[in-house]
Order: sequence, then structure tokens, then C-alpha cells
Amino acid sequence: MLINLSNHPYRYWGTLQIEASRCYGNVVDLPFPVVAPDADSQKLQTLAQNCVQEILSMGEANNITVHVMGEMTLCFMIVKLLKEKGIRCVASTTERKTTYNDDGSKVSEFSFVRFREY
Repeated sequence: MLINLSNHPYRYWGTLQIEASRCYGNVVDLPFPVVAPDADSQKLQTLAQNCVQEILSMGEANNITVHVMGEMTLCFMIVKLLKEKGIRCVASTTERKTTYNDDGSKVSEFSFVRFREY
């Protein structure tokens, strides 16, 4: 099973990412928590522990891979805790294509390339 711990639901993934996810089994979405910019380390640690407990309740540790993408410091804490429990964690890598409109606004398009293990 691939647990998609991100704010990018599986149903919106592109064909390449869906195809790449098949080697992990079924994909289950788990929304990445909202992290307040003023949250302290204790709040982040609590969020990380809650995420890990929820992930552990979803299946056997040896049959889970977790796609972890979100606020970087919380990602770090979650990945650390999961790896300590022997759970594989991956990130999605993308190629960014940026264009600028006549008004100076920037438009970025991200194209999935591969999953990379933490």
C-alpha cells in the first residue's frame, strides 16, 4: 500500500505518477496536516506523532510505503519516526517549467519524474 501523505490527492495525479505508484500497491490518501507558520517544535512533534499513529493504524508496517510531501520540517519529523519503525518513505520528484505573463505574474507547471526514497 502507498499512503499518500500530501495535499495532492491521488485522483489528480497525472498518468506517469499513477503508473509509477503501481509498484507500491493501492494508493490511499491521507491529507498532510496544516502547519501554522508560528508553530513551535512541540506542536510539530505532536503533529508528527499523530500522523505516524494514523499511518500505523492503516496497515502492517512491512506492507506500507508512505509518500511524504508537505511542510519541510514536519516532513522531516514524520520521515524520521516512520523510518525508525522500518517504514519506507518516498518523495515525488518533479520538473518545474516556469513562464511569465505580460503582467509579470509567474506561472509554474510541475511535471512528475519519479518517486525517490528518503
